[in-house]
Amino acid sequence: MRNTYSKEEQSWMMYDWGHSAYSIVISTAVFPLFYKAAAEGAGVSSTDSTAYLGYAVAISTFILAMLGPILGTIADYQGFKKSFFAFFSLLGVCATALLTFIPGDNWQLLLVGYMLIAIGSAGSNVFYDAFLVDVTDDSRMNKVSARGFATGYIGSTIPFLISIAVLLLAQQEVLPVSVTAASRIAFFTTAVWWGIFTLPMLRNVRQTHYIQREPRMVANSFRSLLETMKQIRQHRAIFLFLLAYFFYIDGVGTIITMSTAYGTDLGIGSTDLLIILFVTQVVAAPFAILYGRLADRFSGKTMLYAGICVYIIVCIYAYFMKSAFDFWVLAMLVATSQGGIQALSRAYFARLVPKENANRFFGFYNIFDKFASILGPLLVGLTAQLTGNTSAGVFSLVILFIAGLAILLQVPEPEGAPKPGRIGASAGESGILN
Repeated sequence: MRNTYSKEEQSWMMYDWGHSAYSIVISTAVFPLFYKAAAEGAGVSSTDSTAYLGYAVAISTFILAMLGPILGTIADYQGFKKSFFAFFSLLGVCATALLTFIPGDNWQLLLVGYMLIAIGSAGSNVFYDAFLVDVTDDSRMNKVSARGFATGYIGSTIPFLISIAVLLLAQQEVLPVSVTAASRIAFFTTAVWWGIFTLPMLRNVRQTHYIQREPRMVANSFRSLLETMKQIRQHRAIFLFLLAYFFYIDGVGTIITMSTAYGTDLGIGSTDLLIILFVTQVVAAPFAILYGRLADRFSGKTMLYAGICVYIIVCIYAYFMKSAFDFWVLAMLVATSQGGIQALSRAYFARLVPKENANRFFGFYNIFDKFASILGPLLVGLTAQLTGNTSAGVFSLVILFIAGLAILLQVPEPEGAPKPGRIGASAGESGILN
């Protein structure tokens, strides 16, 4: 097994380097604080504003869940995968830039903008994930997928640091701008960062597994979609994995997207939240790489069990949180596993599916991911409103992780899965990119 990374593998990783800025600045850190301030300034209670954010996430993910399998099936034809990837990436980048111009007191329009960004981000990820089968082989998928997540965590810290610096300097009146203007600078910086590091992917990665174009491609794609649904039912491993993934990734995504709003409801200041989220990104990078190496040593499935168990502990601990220190502990627990569980899920599924039909199968992977992202935020939002306690909403997610773990236990290993090997890495593997 080679220890260096090809141009295609590195270019694929660089998209995570750029796109992950959205995940931390828009999805997790600055935007939720900006939105919460706008909503509460308009008289919306903290519990309701958190619930509305959850509903916005649910609506946007429902839209993409409906489109994913259809677009994925069409993208199996030669030349379409990159076009769809480019479209959704551009939508996400442009919508992020447009946040700069939305009035800070219009919380409803902010949610609409957030939904467009979420559709662009998740849509591009459908095809980005499917490109994994084009840039590497089965024996390297754990390593490349995990290294992609680690690269994303490191890359995202740069625009995040810029955003934190501008916000803090604005708060202390060192910079002659308001906190609102500083947030807008963070949004624009994120859009530029995301756009620039999308270019290597567009320039250097190509679709190597595909089916040839034919007449009536759209009509044939719908027929192929029905065939794929039948294939999923017939392939027990694929079906069971997707069902398990539906439950446990629901909890993972919900905790990521709702964490800042949850911290705010606990009374943690915005500065403390930004620092905690930054440290979480830094800690998550080496743990994502570690998950990839341990997967080669103990198997990807074993490490998925480990990640799910960590999240069960997170949900239980969240119920008893009272202080900023508790939130620090929770964040560090999440940091140990959030990248690893996502990276190994992607690699595990990529080894299960036929390479030439990877897009349509990843379309279903997306559907399970996105429908899961509807259930989790709704569960948190409804539980929080019914109990008046956001902690109870987070605790309710433990049900999803337990269900996912129980089903994953029934999933067989992929045929031809790489044999467990050494944990250690050679000197050539010491950097994020070699």
